[in-house]
Amino acid sequence: MHENEISGIVIDAAIEVHRELGPGLLESVYEEALWYELAILRGLHVRRQQPVPAVYKGRVLKKTFRADLIVEKKVIVELKSVEYVIPTYYKILLTYLRLTKKKLGLLLNFNEELMKNGIRRVANGL
Repeated sequence: MHENEISGIVIDAAIEVHRELGPGLLESVYEEALWYELAILRGLHVRRQQPVPAVYKGRVLKKTFRADLIVEKKVIVELKSVEYVIPTYYKILLTYLRLTKKKLGLLLNFNEELMKNGIRRVANGL
């Protein structure tokens, strides 16, 4: 499955979760609901809070970051439930994409009245 196809499914699932739960909950609630929607109801391979090591000059560092969701081993999904999405969130997601050599990430802010306003695609050479 191609990254764009996966992202379409994730976006559709995020809209469904938002329609069901509405805005204003904790990110962890949306993470669990989106995981359930994608993995259980739609049958995709989804990893939650996946540790991803950082490598510096060939050395794997002891500190890692955790991707909220990695879907089908291709798309990183970062979840937010914030008043404003600041530019730093995009930069962080882009860094995650570069470190993992993945091409596409989605930044989803569930604290919007309409979920479509909280969806941002971040590409790494796609």
